[in-house]
Amino acid sequence: MSREVVAIVGRPNVGKSTLFNKLAGAKISIVEDTPGVTRDRIYADVEWLNHNFTIIDTGGIEPTTDDKMLSYMRKQAEVAIDTANVIVFVVDVKSGLTDADYKVADMLRRAHKPVVLCVNKVDNREKLQYDVFEFYNLGLGEPYAISSAQSTGIGDMLDEVVSHFNEENADNIELDLPRIAVIGKPNVGKSSLINKLLGEERVIVSDIAGTTRDAVDTVVKYNGNEYIFVDTAGLRRKNKIEKEGLERYSIIRTVSAIEKCDIVVLLIDAVEGITEQDAKIAGIAHERGKGAIIAVNKWDAIEKDDKTMYKYLGNVDTTLSYMTYAPKIFISALTGLRINKLFENIDIVIQNHALRVSTGVLNDVLYDATAMNQPPSDKGKRLKLYYMTQVSIKPPTFIIFVNDKSLMHFSYKRYIENRIRESFGFRGTPIHFIIRERKEKGK
Repeated sequence: MSREVVAIVGRPNVGKSTLFNKLAGAKISIVEDTPGVTRDRIYADVEWLNHNFTIIDTGGIEPTTDDKMLSYMRKQAEVAIDTANVIVFVVDVKSGLTDADYKVADMLRRAHKPVVLCVNKVDNREKLQYDVFEFYNLGLGEPYAISSAQSTGIGDMLDEVVSHFNEENADNIELDLPRIAVIGKPNVGKSSLINKLLGEERVIVSDIAGTTRDAVDTVVKYNGNEYIFVDTAGLRRKNKIEKEGLERYSIIRTVSAIEKCDIVVLLIDAVEGITEQDAKIAGIAHERGKGAIIAVNKWDAIEKDDKTMYKYLGNVDTTLSYMTYAPKIFISALTGLRINKLFENIDIVIQNHALRVSTGVLNDVLYDATAMNQPPSDKGKRLKLYYMTQVSIKPPTFIIFVNDKSLMHFSYKRYIENRIRESFGFRGTPIHFIIRERKEKGK
């Protein structure tokens, strides 16, 4: 089932980010500290009552403004509203009901999405109770009184949020088909690639950065197989004042598309080379355990010699050192160069992303690995690896039982991962490990 997305919206200075940080800090999923992965702070994974979902923070909405940065913040919020399954509308009890609140409420009604009205800064519920009731006038149902600073009322608000989740998500009708998200910067050729796959101009293609406003699901047939491709808006940079708003604007779409896919195809511009923005996008996919293919596009547009490809591969491996498992291909969305190789790699990654290995075979590999490279020790105590078993797929996830988690150094875990990859492949998919302590018998 795809992860639900919850957008937090409202006027500036009503406490949206405080609420976001409270939710993220208290219930955020554990993410391994992998070197080289860049994280963007506008989204977080949250768990509440066995529901796992993604929250998105947005800039404040000023319904009518000529300020350039505020305009981008409003656009960013509109994107979040379009993307979200549920919207949390935050208002401020201390400033009271404002004309801007009414205008934001009208915007949310037009979105036809579930809205949970959240009245923030209610530090004294008895004293401010009647001030909370004033927000019924927005016509969005019951206002939930909370204090983000004091962590009060948030549980009731989250109960209402998760009650709107669709457990039988209609999108799951299509989830039997693999979902492929095409991600990357603007003008890298995402829409052109999908059009080449379709053989028609189904997706609008333009040289204007940011043309793709919505994530578009498209069914593509190739060699008798069907795939769902998702085109996404990329990261766009212009001048300094627009930089932050536009990055946040586009990452909202990218995060949503990645959440709902199985595999990502990260397009890199051969002319420009791999950039920090590419690393940021790749890091999001890696953190979420998605299968990945790196496709260097516009390969027909550069002058090449016998060392050009190796140079690109070296730069990609250096910048995306945490994603060396991803196959890399050099394509042209314009001419169709190596498009067949793209599908070959997609099929391989789909298979590996769902690969399951028997426990007996896994532990044979673990035994050989520890025999060849003795586990580390500290202050006379040596790490012991008792047992390993695979607990899930997409991505392949393994539990390793040890005597002391603190002795499981990152480098040794990477060594175990490399031995697993040598034995079973897992090309194109990240591998996740869960380390558990188990007491030795007789102790």
